[in-house]
Amino acid sequence: MFRHGVASGDPLPDGVVLWTRVTPSADAEPGSGRGESVPVQWSIARDAGFAQMVASGSVVTDASRDHTVKVDVAGLAPATDYHYRFSVAGEHSPVGRTRTAPAADADPGRLRFGVVSCSNWEAGFFGAYRHLALRGDLDAIVHLGDYIYEYPQGEYTGRSGAVRLHEPAHEIVTLADYRIRHAQYKTDPDLLALHARLPWIATWDDHESANDAYVDGAENHDPATEGDWHTRRAAAMQAYLEWMPVRAGGGASDARLYRRLRFGTLAELSMLDLRTYRDAQVSPVAEWRGVDDPARSITGEAQMQWLTSGVTTSSAQWTLVGNPVMIAPLLIPPLDPDSTRALTELLGVPASGVPVNVDQWDGYQADRRRLFESLAATGRDTVFLTGDIHTSWSADLPLEPAHYPAGPTVGTEMVVPSVTSNNFDEILHTPPRTTSVAIEAALQGVNRHLTYVELDSHGFGVFEVTAEAAQMDWYFVDDIADPNSGARYAAGRRVAAGGGRSLPTGAPLVDDGARA
Repeated sequence: MFRHGVASGDPLPDGVVLWTRVTPSADAEPGSGRGESVPVQWSIARDAGFAQMVASGSVVTDASRDHTVKVDVAGLAPATDYHYRFSVAGEHSPVGRTRTAPAADADPGRLRFGVVSCSNWEAGFFGAYRHLALRGDLDAIVHLGDYIYEYPQGEYTGRSGAVRLHEPAHEIVTLADYRIRHAQYKTDPDLLALHARLPWIATWDDHESANDAYVDGAENHDPATEGDWHTRRAAAMQAYLEWMPVRAGGGASDARLYRRLRFGTLAELSMLDLRTYRDAQVSPVAEWRGVDDPARSITGEAQMQWLTSGVTTSSAQWTLVGNPVMIAPLLIPPLDPDSTRALTELLGVPASGVPVNVDQWDGYQADRRRLFESLAATGRDTVFLTGDIHTSWSADLPLEPAHYPAGPTVGTEMVVPSVTSNNFDEILHTPPRTTSVAIEAALQGVNRHLTYVELDSHGFGVFEVTAEAAQMDWYFVDDIADPNSGARYAAGRRVAAGGGRSLPTGAPLVDDGARA
């Protein structure tokens, strides 16, 4: 009945989203459009045995929402662990555990999040999720996008091919396709365990719809064979909202994934949607100067106003931004726009230097400038938590890259590796820690604000914020082709409150079981 487990998400001081999917009959498979409507009971309690019941209720689900169930429970106590389950005709789901956020005026002392991104089913097993589920010290999981991948069987695999095959076999395009793919991912035992263990705070990137998506299309969307882009994107969004424990704003036709969560006086987390509203990426070389165009946006006007307003008015000590694509400048070389203006106009390169990847914020430099200037005006402690690029980075965020380290910085970025999606050595078909090592050094030599780069490993991050500092620890999985793989601590970077620079930590955060 409950083949796809349970999940929770978007914790508030007094509430949380609970999720499950029921299979009421053998023919009511995900995406099938079949199966009768079903009344589903939900319960939430202080204990796993449900002797200390706090709230309960009933909802009806049917094929119109793919028999998924999502309940936004209110009236809970802040900073409290709860257990929850669903029931149909006396049959119970697995028991999930969740946790509410601290009260808005409370000092939680510390927050710890597991941070993940880019989990491709065919490339490997989700051992990163298993190792996070084994920890006892986390408040929530932050997923920064590419929770699923849209590709057909065999198109985007791991180093030695597919360790398991996607369903459906073709590239997903329709609502039924997206539902089937989401359902497949929610059969992975490590994913199920982590969803049942902790609340998730998730946003999407491009592969929940199509590669390099933008407002009117995507790199691998062909209208001639795959139909209207907006129809496809609407299907992707509908399936995402059905299958993920997220609390979206707006209505069915204009659902908004960007949203903000408060964690007491310590931190406020803004989760961004950098696919729905962005302008098309420029073509490298031919349109490079377009990255400077102030009319082009990665966020869209409304989201940028929401973001800058939030970061400038928040009363929390730390501003955290859940950021699907890298915001730190990655330029060859970083240029001073004032002193090199004649040169850049003559050569036709962007004002700040040649971007390595125009799908990142580097391709939308006017938007980044607007945001960085807002952050500079506030002087607030800011950390961007980022995914997408399948590799591990930390960076100080200079207002002018060419002036670093003498010039001002506006925050720090911590980028987590992929759970399984191809990284540098796999793309190049080279052994790990060979070719990449020299490239890492070269990137840091040119971009001096990069404080850590590792291009080869898969894994996850553990991020802590306290009144004194913020710290990211990177953990790497030994072998994504092994479903029982171990994981190891790789590196840590720490940034002190009050405008500090990110520095090596020397030791990982201790799993003290404080949230167990």
